[in-house]
Amino acid sequence: MTIASSSPPSRLPLSGAEGARTKPATKRASGGSSGGDGRLAAVFIAPALVGFVVFLLWPTLRGIYLSFTRFNLLTPAEWVGLANYDRMIHDPIFWESLKVTVEYVVINIGVQTVSALAIAVLLQRLTQSAVLRGIVLTPYLMSNVVAGLVWLWILDNQLGIGNEIIAGLGFDRIPFLADETWAIPTIALINVWRHVGYTALLLFAGLMAIPNDMYEAAKVDGASEWRMFWRITMPLLRPVLAVVLIMTVIGSFQVFDTVAVTTGGGPANATNVLQFYIYQSAFGRFQFGYASAMSVALLVVLSAITVLQYRLTRAGQTDLG
Repeated sequence: MTIASSSPPSRLPLSGAEGARTKPATKRASGGSSGGDGRLAAVFIAPALVGFVVFLLWPTLRGIYLSFTRFNLLTPAEWVGLANYDRMIHDPIFWESLKVTVEYVVINIGVQTVSALAIAVLLQRLTQSAVLRGIVLTPYLMSNVVAGLVWLWILDNQLGIGNEIIAGLGFDRIPFLADETWAIPTIALINVWRHVGYTALLLFAGLMAIPNDMYEAAKVDGASEWRMFWRITMPLLRPVLAVVLIMTVIGSFQVFDTVAVTTGGGPANATNVLQFYIYQSAFGRFQFGYASAMSVALLVVLSAITVLQYRLTRAGQTDLG
């Protein structure tokens, strides 16, 4: 007697025509999702891309072209080849402006970096109050023009409250913005006052990424705060500090508005920084070709400095495991 098996037949993997029908459907669904994500990404990227092309890439290319021309807005650009660059090399005012700019950058970067690092470390080690961080950032919310005008009034040789305090203490009044010796350091310190809070918060964010366990272990070993700063904080903060230095150096070389509202390049060209000289050549004497050549030279200098800083500081590497 034969007994029929009641177990259901085993299901084999799909093959043939049925299997072939299911695979394209999966591919179509995957491809549609990927295409949708790509279109959505393009929508979000488009405004920034348009802004980059219109306000950065095109003006840069246009400026490079104008640097090889003689152009004054009133007549068509006339191709002159390397004449503007030859003039720039033999222009003593250009080299003096570059020297003044370098002096400003050295003072600004040196004081700002040390001050910002000290503020950031104090915020990390002593208090992390959001209110205090807001107070530190307050000067940065003021525009450079407003900050320049406020300090121009404060440091006025006759009526400024700063010189009134100095005179009240029995010292001679100091012509901060009217003396060749004091002018550039004063402008540098004005910009330090405005930007140091922002720089400190960037460094503070880098400090917050350092594990607190390292400091606790160092304390157990008897390390002082000073030793922990040099052996833990500085090495681990190096990548952030390098990026901050690159940003501040680029911004310092582009100083213009503070000079324009306080000294106007004087006295005796003592504050005639390169950006102000470029502005005077373009909009004061309508020598847009020569101004473009100086702008291209500044672009090359900043690019070289940025690459050198990036490599020397190893900004793309970190010691954090």
